[in-house]
Formats: sequence, structure tokens, C-alpha cells
Amino acid sequence: MQKSVRYNEGHALYLSVVARKEGTKRGYLSKKTTENSKWHEKFFALYQNVLFYFDTDQSARPSGIYLLEGCTCERVPALKVSTVGKDALDKLHYFLVVFGHDGQKPLELRTEEESDCDEWVEAIQQASYSDIIIEREVLMQKYIHLVQIVETEKVAANQLRTQLEDQDTEIERLKSEIIALNKTKERMRPYHVYQEEEDPDIKKIKKVQSFMRGWLCRRKWKIIVQDYICSPHAESMRKRNQIVFNMVEAETEYVHQLSILVNCFLRPLRMAASSKKPPISHDDVSSIFLNSETIMFLHEIFHQGLKARIANWPTLVLADLFDILLPMLNIYQEFVRNHQYSLQVLANCKQNRDFDKLLKQYESNAACEGRMLETFLTYPMFQIPRYIITLHELLAHTPHEHVERKSLEFAKSKLEELSRVMHDEVSDTENIRKNLAIERMIVEGCDILLDTSQTFVRQGSLIQLPSVERGKLSKVRLGSLSLKKEGERQCFLFTKHFLICTRSSGGKLHLLKQGGVLSLIECTLIEEPDANDEDGQVFGHLDFKIVVEPSDAPAFTVVLLAPSRQEKAAWTSDISQCIDNIRCNGLMTSVFEENSKVTVPHMIKSDARLHKDDVDICFSKTLNSCKVPQIRYASVERLLERLTDLRFLSIDFLNTFLHTYRIFTTATVVMEKLADIYKKPFTSIPVRSLELFFATNQNNRSGDHVNDKSPRLCRKFSSPPPLSIPSRTSSPVRTRKLSLNSPIGSKVGILDLSTTSSSAASSPTSANPTISPPPSNNNNKPPLDLSRGQSPSSPEQSPGAPDENAEVPRIDALCGKLRRSIRRGDLDIKGRFFLFFFYLFFFLPLRCLCSFTVFNNSERTCDKEFIIRRAATNRVLNVLRHWVSKHSQDFEMNGELKMGVICLLEEVLRDPDLLPQERKATANILRQVTQPLTHEMKAECPKTECFESLSAMELAEQITLLDHIVFRSIPYEEFLGQGWMKTDKTERTPYIMKTSQHFNDMSNLVASQIMSHTDVGSRASSIEKWVAVADICRCLNNYNGVLEITSALNRSAIYRLKKTWAKVCKQTKALMDKLQKTVSSEGRFKNLRETLKNCNPPCVPYLGMYLTDLAFIEEGTPNFTEEGLVNFSKMRMISHIIREIRQFQQTPYRIEHQPKVTQYLLDKTLIMDEDTLYDLSLKIEPRLPA
Repeated sequence: MQKSVRYNEGHALYLSVVARKEGTKRGYLSKKTTENSKWHEKFFALYQNVLFYFDTDQSARPSGIYLLEGCTCERVPALKVSTVGKDALDKLHYFLVVFGHDGQKPLELRTEEESDCDEWVEAIQQASYSDIIIEREVLMQKYIHLVQIVETEKVAANQLRTQLEDQDTEIERLKSEIIALNKTKERMRPYHVYQEEEDPDIKKIKKVQSFMRGWLCRRKWKIIVQDYICSPHAESMRKRNQIVFNMVEAETEYVHQLSILVNCFLRPLRMAASSKKPPISHDDVSSIFLNSETIMFLHEIFHQGLKARIANWPTLVLADLFDILLPMLNIYQEFVRNHQYSLQVLANCKQNRDFDKLLKQYESNAACEGRMLETFLTYPMFQIPRYIITLHELLAHTPHEHVERKSLEFAKSKLEELSRVMHDEVSDTENIRKNLAIERMIVEGCDILLDTSQTFVRQGSLIQLPSVERGKLSKVRLGSLSLKKEGERQCFLFTKHFLICTRSSGGKLHLLKQGGVLSLIECTLIEEPDANDEDGQVFGHLDFKIVVEPSDAPAFTVVLLAPSRQEKAAWTSDISQCIDNIRCNGLMTSVFEENSKVTVPHMIKSDARLHKDDVDICFSKTLNSCKVPQIRYASVERLLERLTDLRFLSIDFLNTFLHTYRIFTTATVVMEKLADIYKKPFTSIPVRSLELFFATNQNNRSGDHVNDKSPRLCRKFSSPPPLSIPSRTSSPVRTRKLSLNSPIGSKVGILDLSTTSSSAASSPTSANPTISPPPSNNNNKPPLDLSRGQSPSSPEQSPGAPDENAEVPRIDALCGKLRRSIRRGDLDIKGRFFLFFFYLFFFLPLRCLCSFTVFNNSERTCDKEFIIRRAATNRVLNVLRHWVSKHSQDFEMNGELKMGVICLLEEVLRDPDLLPQERKATANILRQVTQPLTHEMKAECPKTECFESLSAMELAEQITLLDHIVFRSIPYEEFLGQGWMKTDKTERTPYIMKTSQHFNDMSNLVASQIMSHTDVGSRASSIEKWVAVADICRCLNNYNGVLEITSALNRSAIYRLKKTWAKVCKQTKALMDKLQKTVSSEGRFKNLRETLKNCNPPCVPYLGMYLTDLAFIEEGTPNFTEEGLVNFSKMRMISHIIREIRQFQQTPYRIEHQPKVTQYLLDKTLIMDEDTLYDLSLKIEPRLPA
């Protein structure tokens, strides 16, 4: 048996000599030995795919040989050593050669120069022939697939050949039978003498009869054929064939588009990424073109199969092709899921000038026909819906008895299921993309945003106030903060966390070192300052506090100042909702895990009506913030039931419902439902909701003993957030009366700035909140162990001693009530224990928990009816608080609804069992509903100013201020039902019409001011000044103002003035092109949407973009399904757009009003109509003769 491998040593020595003289790469490298892990310097020479190393460059024989085919080479970080000699090792650069077969240890090398290291890595990578191996694998896959196709065709050919042979055999058999029959007929014919020839007249008659029979037969067949041609079956078959022909043409075009994407973009960019100075990395190429090449190969095979079937027309069998295609279509899921990210990566890569120049060179290829790379990346997004539509049309023209009917129906159902999955995944990744976009904005990054359950709520600018001793603030320091804006913070609210960032001079965001990331489960919100706190008077009660009690650090307080009362109301409402929601979920999770081993997800799964489709509800596979499937379709009753379900409160659902409820129901119905929940909770709340409140495990633990070391009993519970609504807050659109009229006689514009000054209005002082101060930092405080009946110790009280304060009698009275409830109905031990914990941690403040005395097992229970009433009251107050604080215009415009809310709240206040926090929350909501409207404030009217005396900055700021006042005055109900497109649009959407009129007036003012000049130089100077104003508007995030000015400059009356535009400088023209590109309507305002996505409020977007989106949603999707269910997916899309609009509406500008500028901007006597402008333009520059 041969024990070694022989090789030609002479040939190896010859190759080593050639490598040392003519090698691709030569030089000294340090090689790490495998015996003692020491480094030795060797002379290496690379020739083709063989690497030789010598002791020195003068050695005649090599010390070793490495075959590099199939290996990989990559750089590795420097070794971790002690500080001694660290400087010397930092100058060395390491790389590793890993061989593709087992048993071969990797080769470790190092160099002193980084460039030398990169050259060696690149040379070895090329010598490994990895690209050739990959291409060989791809070709081998194609070859195997073609072999399979050939084998399939061979099998089909053999089957056809067998059929032909059987038919030939059958023909021969029939011929033999005919011959036998003829012989039999001859034998049976009797012998007779042929008579004389027939008469010629008889022969003629027979010929005529034969002709008539043939003519009648042909006529009959012609009628049959014509009847079939005109029959519905033939018409259906013709349409079916035409659908197939169109499908082949569409598939041909699609394959051509994919080939352009791969051959003109993907493969050239891969080569560019492998160059010495790559304009793009391989990772970015993979991210942009994920699965593109695989999709092209798949559809090339499918297209070839289609053409082969067309060759066998009219026998069209397509179902088996779809059977082959369906298992491979899952690659579309990854492509669709990655599509938005690929466009973002491409946009980031375009910031590199070299890549942008290279991409434009590729796009200029004649095969692209002027289309951009983004266009080709979008084509695969529509392919699955196109197949579904084609199959739907095919089935419409395919008879039920057709051989392909069942196969086509199966293919259609599979494609629809895949399409639904893709749609749900895209919807699910929208929130993830939003979180990732914010995470990329933060320089340090933020790991909590990588949590897929983290849902974005809102963002905006707040001022953080420094806290000093005893929570008091220094007025002098705060004055300097307001002047220098040192305390301005960019805040982001999510369902579980609150982020506070600072913005550097370069625009980058940085998390605060302390208190930058606040976990809402550890926070307590204090919305109203104390009565004896003078700081609230200093800032008009615009501040609110967040008390943070981390488990591993001292407690601290974050004091934030909102720019207005509307902003404060919006922030505090959202923060309170998030804290309520997360604590309710955490409470139910903790209680069920300890007592019944049922977690919240299991509870939801136990109720099939929360995630299983039914006749009156249909769910999506996407989960909302409560980990419950989102509703796709539902009846009004089920939506109202979900609104008042006691198990969870989804902010997404609540916002969507309150934004769109008037589409499918009325405010009176919603109010009646809330009243029923409060008055009759047991009859109004679904039975399944009550069952899960008192659900217990069937496997009861033995006895009533509770584990003394239970983590749930030792857990520290902070005080739940108060349910109060600030009495000094008002709705962002409470006062929307806007006057932009300018009387012609006086030439004075009356400007209503009530919305900007509403925050300064006074209001009645609310009662002092009964909020406990933040707990002191005492990490050694023993936990509250209720199983042993001990209260936590304190410096003033010995362990186990009762606390004699004002809270004890109320708690004792409550315990007496609980003991009396046992007599009316007994519960099992775990059910009573859960009820006790639920009431204890959800309804009582923290200071009440600390005053509990010892309870025995019989006292760990409470009244079931009492608990349900409190839970129902809490849910009704939560909904009303959200409704009143964020949608107060509903009550301003509906007096009956307002009276109904007031009556319900007054009835709640008369409840003797109402808890103090519930009573305070009810009083605050009632006070806000009954708060009187603030009076208008009219601006003074100064002297008339001319355009030349006003600076570009003054014009831009006041245009922005006016645009934002008009924009935020629009109530959200005007965005429903496409009222701006109806004949009675002035009555249905007066504020949208006023916004449109204001846009036209400002655009006409710009055009009229330019055309008012008689000389060319003055007109050119005006154009340059207005372009500068538009650029400042862009810096102020007033994109509506940018579009007002650019649309005026693009009017035919101004655009045709060639002599005037010739006087405009090149910088102004370039700036105008940049502005026009930003607000261009190309691609459904693609550039403007991307800009708004990365812009921070305050901002004035272009309203027409949102109206177009809403019209597209309204026209493309019905409000109700055929079964009469509410299309809640459509409501969610509408609510998403309205929330984005209201986010921009609720953040005001900090711009001082200048009456002299607004008086000029609102002076309608300066405005000319379109015909006057064009006539004036013709006088300035007459038309040239033809």
C-alpha cells in the first residue's frame, strides 16, 4: 500500500525559480510556525495559484509550497498582548489564509506596511480562483436544471412516441377489419346478370341528388361552426388565449427588465466594488440587489417554459409551470422586505460623488431607455400582484370542467397567501424602519430601538430645566437658558422608552449621559406643578416632571418645558398612556406568572376572538404594540368592544379609532357605549374579558401557603401615573377662527394670531395634585412581603410596627368591605389572591401599600363587582382623557356630545366608591371640557411697507408664521371623505379651502411683485430676492412656502421673460433648481417625502401631497367590505397620514410676529390675476414673429 504522495520535484523546483523571478507578488513576510507559535521571516513568491516560501531571497530551493486554489484570505486584527511592546506590534499588519479542505491549518502571516498587506491579500484572493469557482457553481446549477428539462422533454417525447405507435397499431387493425368486411360483402352479393346500362337521365338525376346532399351537409356543418364561433364558450376560449399571449409578452418584458438590472447595474457594480478604489462596498451591493440575480434566473426558466407551451398552441397547459414556480417565489419575500432598505442604502451611496458619477454613466446606457436604477428595483414589487390578476382573469374564462381549473385555483390561492404575507411583513417593518432611522440619527446609537416590539409614538423639541436642591429652579439660570437655548432637547417617545437627545452644532444627535434613555416602567409622570411651586408661575405652567426610579441607581427627576399648552397636553397624554399601558401589561404578566403560570401572550391566545377570524372580524398577521394582531376588517360592534376591552389599551388602535370613527359611526354611539361600560360593566363588557380577569390554573397548589421568596412579592412597585389632565391645557385647534382678509379701502391686513398666543391665556387654577414625592434613594429598604404580613421598615418605625397615619382608616375600611364580600360569593384561593394583587397594585398609590398591616389568608380577597367597576371606570376615563385632550374640536362642534360627556363625568363624581385618583382625573377632564374659549387677539396695523424695505429673512419668517397658522387651523375631520373634491367643498372643508386660497394668494403676490417692475434689472433683482426667501423657508422647514415661490416663478407670465432670466446670476438659478427638485411632484413627491422623514418639527409641509395620498386611499379602497364590515386597515392608513399632519400642526414656530411684514403679505390690493399678469408679460417682452 502506498503511504505517501509522489510528485515531480524537478517540476516544482522549476516553478519555484519562475515564481522567484516572474511571480505575481514577491517579498518578505513573517510566518507563524505551528510548533512553537513563533514568527520567522521568510521570502514568499506567488506564481499563478502556487505560493512558495524560501529562507532568503537567494535560496535555491523553497522551504515550502502552498496550493491556493479554493482558499480565502482576509485581514485579522492585531494580537492582544501586554502593554510592553504594544507600540511595536501596532505597526504590524496581520492576515490569514484559510484553506478550503479539512486537516489543513490556516497560514498566519504579517507585514510591516498596511499597503503591502492589502496587496498580498488581494493577490492571494485572486490566486484562489474564487470567482471562477462561483461562476462554475452557477453554470453547474444551470446545467443541472437544463439536464432536468431535457430529461423531462425526453420522457414526454417517449410518451408521444408510444402514443403514435399505439395509434398506428389501431389504424392497421381497423384497415384489416375493413378489408374483412368488404370480402364478406362480396361473398354475400348474389350472382346475377348485369342489366344494360342505366338511362342517362337517371344518371343526371342521381348526380343532382348527390350534389344536393353534399351541399346540405356542408351548409349544416358551416352553420354548426358559425354557431360555435359565436357561442360564449368560443368567446371565452379566445379571451383566455389572448390572456395567455399577453402574459407571455409581459413575462418577456419583465425578463428583459431583470436582465438590464443584472447586466447593466449589478454585475458592473460588483466589479467596481472589487477595484483598488471601490466607490461602493460589496455589502452595499448585496443590500441593494438582494436576490435580483436569482429572481432573473427563475423567470428566465419560467419564460422558456411559456414559450415552449406557446409553440404547442392551441393546446395550452400552464398549471404545471405554476406548480414549478410556486415553491421558488418565497425569494420575493426577502426582496420585498428589503426593498425600502435597499433604496435607503442606494440614497446613502449616492452621497459619494464617485459612485453617483458611475451610476449616471450606467443609467445613460441605451438599454436603460432613460430609466433610473430605482425604477428597475421597483419592478419585482409588482410581479406577484400581476400574476394574481392574470390567474384571476384566466379562471374567469376557464370552464369549471376544464382540466386545469383546480391547478390554476390552487396556484392563485398560494400566490394570494404569499401576497398577504408580504403585505403584512412590509407593514410590520414600517415601524422597524422608523426606529432604525432614528437610531442612525443618534451618534452613539441606541440598542433599545433594535427591539421589534418598540413602537414609535411621537417626537419633538422640549426644554430640559436643571433641577437643584429640593426640586426648585433658579429663575436667573432659566432666563439664560431660554435666551441661549442651552436646554433645548430633541425628545423621542416610544411605547417602552423615552429618549432625550442634544443636537450639536453640526446637526448630530447625542444621547444625554445621564437620563438619556428612560424606561417608562420606572417612571412616574407629574403633569401639574404644586400650588406652592413658584416655577409653574414663571413658565405659565408649561413644565411637567418625570420621576425616574431605577432599580440599580438613585432616583432622579427630569423637568421638561413644553413650548405651548397644546404641546404639553399632547406630550403628557401620550406619556401617560404609554405608562398606563406598560404597567397594566406588566401587572397582569406578573400576577398570572406567579399564581396561575399564565402569561399575557397565553391569555390572549386563550381567547380565540382576539386573533382568530370570525364572521364579524378579520385579523392581520401584524401585531400591534400590545402584541395583539391588528384588525383588518370588523363590525362596528366589535370595534366598540375592542375600545372598551379591559385587558389592554393599544395607543395605535385608540388613535386610529378616534381619528376615523365618524366614517362608520357617530360620536353619540361611542358616548353611549362608554356610558354603558360605566353604568353596567357586567352586562356591557364581554364575558370573555371578565373570565380572563379571574382566570386561574386548573392545577391548584396545595394549601394557601405562598412562597416567602416569591420574586413577585419582593418586586418594587412604583406609584402608577396619575390620570389627571392639565386644567391649563387646551386643544391645538381649540381656537381656529382665522382672519386673513385685507380691506381694500384701508389696505390694512387683519391677522389673527390667537393660536400663537393662546398659551399665554389665563385659566382657573386647578386643585393640587395628590402626587407622592419621589421616593428617596434607599437601596437597603426591605421589600414589601405580603405573604408574611410585614410592612417595610423605616427610620422612624421599628419593623412590624403599624404606621399610624391618615391612610390607615381608609385601608381598614376597604379591608372590611373585602371581608364582607366573601360572604356573598366565595372564590378559590388563587382567584382571590389575584384579585387582591390586581386591586393592590393597579388602583392604590404607593404610600397606601406601605401602610398595610398583617392580613391572613381569608383577607386576601376583594369584591369581584367592585374590582370590575373600578377597572371599567378606569378604562372609560382613559378613553375620555385621550378624546378630550387630543380631539377637543369634537366637543366644540357638537354641543349634544359635550353635554353628554359633562353629564357622565358628573355622574362619575357622585360615585361614593370612587378612588381619589379617579375623582381627580374626572374633575380634570370635566374642567377641560367646560373650559371657555380664549378670545381673539388682533395685530396692530402699522404703516404700509414696500418690498424693497423688507429683508429676505423678515419675509421668510413671516411667510412661515402665516403658513403655519393657516396650516394648523385645519381640523382633522376635514381630511375625511374627500370633502375638498365635492361640489359643496366650501361648506364641508372651509379650512382646507382657506389654505388653498392662501397658497394661491401668496403665489400671486410673488408673481405680481416681480411683474410690477418695468426695467429688466429690477425684475432680476426681485427674482433673486424671492429665491433667497424660498431658500430661507427651506432652512425653516417651510416647504409650503418654497412651493408657493417656485410655482410663482414657473408661471408662464414670468417663465417666458428670457431677457429677465438672462440677468439672473448662475448661483440663483442653481439654487432654484435645487429647491424645485426638493418640492417636485415627480414620483409622488419622492424627494419631499424623504426630506420630511428626516426633518424635525416645527415644519410646514405641502398640504396637497397629503390630500393626494388621502384621495388615493379613498378611491382605491372601500370603507366597508361586501359583508358590511368596517375596513379598519383603510382607517389605519388614513389615521397614519392624519397623525403625521397633526404632528406638524402641534409644534409651533418660535417666530416673533412683525405686523409691518404681515401687513404687506396680506395686502390683496397688490395681487394681479392671471390674465393681467400675462398681458403685462406680453407688453414687457412681445412674442417674436413666427
